[in-house]
Amino acid sequence: MNGYELVADCLKLEGVEWMACFPDNPLIEACARVGIRPIVFRQERGGINAADGYSRQMAGRKIGVFASQSGPGVENSFGAIAQAWGDAVPLLFLPGGSGIGRYDVAPNFSAVRNYSNVSKLAISIDQPNRIVREMRRSFQSLKQGRPGPVVVELHGDVLSREVPQEAAQYRPIKPLLSQPNANDVKDAIRSLLAASNPVLWVGQGVLYADATQQLKEFVNLAQIPVITTMQAKSAFPDDHPLALGSANRTAPKPVFRWLGEADLVLAIGSGLTRTGFGLEIPPGKQIIHATISAEDINKDYDVELGLVGDAKLTLECLIDELRARVGEAGRPQDDSLLVDIAECKREWLSEWSTKLSSTEVPINPYRVIDAINKTIDHGNAVVTHDAGNPRDQIMPFYRATSPYGYIGWGKTTHLGYGLPLAIGAKLASPDKFCLNFMGDLAFGHTGTEIETAVRAEVPITTVIVNNGTMGGYDKKLKVAMSKYGVGNQSGDYAAMARALGATGILVENPKEIEPALRSAQRENLEGRTAVVEVITRQDTEFSQYHELLRTPIAK
Repeated sequence: MNGYELVADCLKLEGVEWMACFPDNPLIEACARVGIRPIVFRQERGGINAADGYSRQMAGRKIGVFASQSGPGVENSFGAIAQAWGDAVPLLFLPGGSGIGRYDVAPNFSAVRNYSNVSKLAISIDQPNRIVREMRRSFQSLKQGRPGPVVVELHGDVLSREVPQEAAQYRPIKPLLSQPNANDVKDAIRSLLAASNPVLWVGQGVLYADATQQLKEFVNLAQIPVITTMQAKSAFPDDHPLALGSANRTAPKPVFRWLGEADLVLAIGSGLTRTGFGLEIPPGKQIIHATISAEDINKDYDVELGLVGDAKLTLECLIDELRARVGEAGRPQDDSLLVDIAECKREWLSEWSTKLSSTEVPINPYRVIDAINKTIDHGNAVVTHDAGNPRDQIMPFYRATSPYGYIGWGKTTHLGYGLPLAIGAKLASPDKFCLNFMGDLAFGHTGTEIETAVRAEVPITTVIVNNGTMGGYDKKLKVAMSKYGVGNQSGDYAAMARALGATGILVENPKEIEPALRSAQRENLEGRTAVVEVITRQDTEFSQYHELLRTPIAK
């Protein structure tokens, strides 16, 4: 066999079932021959984003793969790989190379050199007898430690050669899991029990470890309120009495209040990365940081204690130690805490009820989010947002009740990411209703991938809140917007969806939203992709209560 055929065999042995691609790479044909389904996207970014969504939804148990051509294919892929790097997503990028005779000569684009800062590993296969070794290195990196993309450059003048039989034996990689030091676990529980107002800060590592059950058990035993990060939304059910909500730079009111009042923050499965698209932990808190990556500890925050290990194993250790300290039943239920949280949630929703139930025309975007909550089977759906105002609006209010029921993202915020992300999620969970919530400007970036969903028979629903402008930019670019209309755009996106083979539904009246969403769900069940375009007004008020972050710690 030649090198491309061997790479395809390696992918097959690693459980790869489909591969995103665009537009040409000999690996596409090699994968098709071994039963790996190639899906051609409309651009490199769309394919990578879909592979990204697949990896997220599969929690890294299976890895999304994308193959591109050399030259412009490698260059055009950079932004999407940078997005996966920023959000810690394991995916495999297999670009074509310029050839070993010229790949390192300018102006040829070297994937290894240029992608090294946005990937866990960037390597180039330069000899046929090294293919198996490099593929094993790649999957070893993909399956261990902090998740992230891996880049393997495939040079045609190498991969087209025959591979010696003795160099073509591949064995799949098994994940290696570790747990934290027992004494550190004891210290963590000792500090937790001594705290007056502890808060649990949950990151997406809990999702990748498939540790929601262990998380719920620990929370119930410790009687500790929970904040999930944007990437971890759905790792802990939003309807749990101790759930405060998910923290983007917007969040439910209880998140701001309890984070402000906390004297101890126990972070599990989070890198604790400071980002302009998330809340920061206020100064003066004692922080215990449990993470799979030792490099994250003391990276952005001064940490009292670090616990390095897999989130599930870490939670199991914490559970055992907590029971050893307080008994099998855990701490007594704190009824006053539960009442306080519930009352704060009711107060918050009351403050937003006018927008959530608005009958105004053009439609308020919060009314659309309320309709999504009312019409979706939360236990059998996957929802994701897009960048900008749609993210800031839906994150606090959408109720995620089951693991992997929401894909949160945004340390880097590429417009249009949510649409192909939903395609990847649907490929991972074909029995679930997959919906992306995006703005009109975002749809302009990746909207033609609707045709990909139609052609590939991957029925998703896209909800476009179309306000005809870039949200909030009338305040940032006052003269440019008022004098030249910068940032205003137009389009009939429901008609565009129909032109691309999908069902397009235009909504202009609030009473039409819920029937349109139910119709979209029926369309998906019957195998058709749907786009629901809702004509909305701009609303730049967000669920933010930063004054509560400065609340003095209760003595």
